[in-house]
Amino acid sequence: MTNEREPPPAYYIGMEVVIALASVLGNVMVVWAVKINRSLRDTTFYFVVSLALADIAVGALAIPLAITISTGLKTHFYSCLMVACIMLVLTQSSILALLAIAIDRYLRVKIPLSYKRVVTPRRAGTAVIACWLVALIVGLIPMLGWNNVGKLNQTNNSQGPGMVTCEFEEVVSMEYMVYFNFFGWMLPPLVLMLVIYFEIFYMIHKQLNKKLNKAASQADPRRYYGKELKLAKSLALVLFFFAISWLPLHILNCITLFCPGHKTQDLIFVAILLTHGNSAVNPVIYAFRIKKFRVAFIRIWEHYVCCKKRNRLPRKATRRMDCPEIMRRNNDI
Repeated sequence: MTNEREPPPAYYIGMEVVIALASVLGNVMVVWAVKINRSLRDTTFYFVVSLALADIAVGALAIPLAITISTGLKTHFYSCLMVACIMLVLTQSSILALLAIAIDRYLRVKIPLSYKRVVTPRRAGTAVIACWLVALIVGLIPMLGWNNVGKLNQTNNSQGPGMVTCEFEEVVSMEYMVYFNFFGWMLPPLVLMLVIYFEIFYMIHKQLNKKLNKAASQADPRRYYGKELKLAKSLALVLFFFAISWLPLHILNCITLFCPGHKTQDLIFVAILLTHGNSAVNPVIYAFRIKKFRVAFIRIWEHYVCCKKRNRLPRKATRRMDCPEIMRRNNDI
């Protein structure tokens, strides 16, 4: 770790601002779409909303804090550590939300007849709360002692007692990041999700390829599993982008621990941008891959534009009636 810190490149600041805006706007649209579209209010989308809320927090809170500390801000050790822990909590909540989504889709395919009896809205809400509680515990462990305060106390800190140049690696222990966070709470859920989605696709294809004896009973099961296959592919794509966005930074953390000095600052900035950019990707996937979201996004936009035109052109009665009509249609999506 060096004491001098170069200012972040202009591309990094610019990209962070764009990602923050896209994350907030896109994921607000996701939450809004679930709110106005009754057909999206099933148990799976409880977890989708939880994931969207975490991504909103990344754009509105974590990215501005990341930009601030990238300038080499000098602050108290535990203030800097709390900033780092916020990102850890949000990341862990995203991982657990993705795991909950995978388990939910597995149950939907494994036990289609009893799914609604087993996975109730109350249980789904409890699972969301449990995911956030576990994320808080895992992410706040550095605040409880697993941090670099001991290492810093062994060196003569010219910035004063308890003051540091606020950098993630300055305050968070790489042993925690690699052994506990990566090997303990990221890789196992990712591997488990890969196994779950593999099993989901296997079961769906098995059902779709099965030759049913009764022609009358053939349509409904094939339609059900066809819809499940399409949605599973979309949610697996969300998982894929999460993995490729976060693995590079965790690999760099492993390099920091096992082979210090073998990475450049630009590489770190690119890896950070990848992790933050993942928060803006999910709404795009939903829009292109899930018709219900796409329709809801379009109607939200139409409602906003329509109301805006109505205020500008009050003399046309037809325009006055458009917005209430669209609002009624939104409630019936």
